[in-house]
Formats: sequence, C-alpha cells, structure tokens
Amino acid sequence: MLDKIAALDADVLDHAAYHRDFARQTEDLTGVVWKLERSQFFRELNDPSWQVFAAGDWEHSLRLLEKDREAIRAEARDNRRQGLSIRRVRVVEYPVRPYLQWELYALRMLAEEGFEVSVLQAGELSSLETRGQLPEVVVIGKRVLYEVRYLPDWTPCGARRITKPHIIRTAAAEIADLHDKGEPLLDFFEREVAPLPAPAV
Repeated sequence: MLDKIAALDADVLDHAAYHRDFARQTEDLTGVVWKLERSQFFRELNDPSWQVFAAGDWEHSLRLLEKDREAIRAEARDNRRQGLSIRRVRVVEYPVRPYLQWELYALRMLAEEGFEVSVLQAGELSSLETRGQLPEVVVIGKRVLYEVRYLPDWTPCGARRITKPHIIRTAAAEIADLHDKGEPLLDFFEREVAPLPAPAV
C-alpha cells in the first residue's frame, strides 16, 4: 500500500490546514501514530537549530537542540498520560548526508525521552520502491493517513489526507513491519553517527 499512496485519491491540505487537522485528529487520540520518514533532506525553516546548522555552526545547532529537551520530555509524559504512542521509522542511506546527521541527533533526543524510533537502511525498501521512492507518511490511529507534501526544495507545504479505513489499516501495518525490521535509534546512533565528524554544510 505504501508504494501506491501517491496515486490514490485524497483531500489536499495546505500547510496551515494540515497542522490544524493534525491537531484535531490527535487531541483525544489513544493508540499509535505511525510516521515513515524517507527523504534524506528537508528544509526546517521554523527550527532555530536547523537554521544554525544550515549556516554552518554545528556545535551551536546541537546546543539549541538540547534546549528543546524539557519540552520533548513533557510531550512524552503527556502522551503516556493520554495513552498515545508515537512510533517512527527513519530510513537512512549511506553515506549519511549532513542534514540527516543533524536530524539523527534530534531523533536521539526523542528516543532518549521515550519516543519509539527505528532506523531502517534504504536497501530494505527495495521490494517496495519498484515505482520510485516511498512518500513521507503519517498515520493517525485508525482515523486518517497523511501523505506529507513538500516543495521541490523539500520545504513542507501541506499534506494529502486519506480517510478510507482499509488504506489506513494496511499502511499502518506496513509501517509497523518496517519498524520491526529496523534497528533501535539509540543503538544505530552510537555505532554509525556518534563517531562522525561535524558535517560540512
């Protein structure tokens, strides 16, 4: 199903509408939110750490990431209280690109605070990517699936929303399978990311 999502009928939401709808769908949700992150680069224009990273100041970008820890810890605590679990699959290609190196530091902090992040090497997707690269997908429980949309430079610009139950159910099961095949983020990070020198941007 994941390789067919881009061709399916969907409601198109702009950036603001997507975030409003996402907040509404998750407000009282219990269960699992699944995320599949496939691209090796995004433009995180609203993230101060990304802005500093993109300007070439690696150490400052990491310090800014760390400033978000308390907010992430509070979010994880609120999710547990609500009965909500956020589970993410992060696909990695080699060599690790500078953006992804930065993002993996951010994901490490998420994992340290209780979010479930699994890393999958891109080669594991070969049977699913015969038609091209898989899309960026978020599945909100049994309620809705979003194919997150980007401009050509990978700046977020909204999402396509799908609400058909069998599509949501099948896509969630496929992401869950990828999550199980992957490696826990913290293990991957210590072996493959921590030893890397600061990236050249």
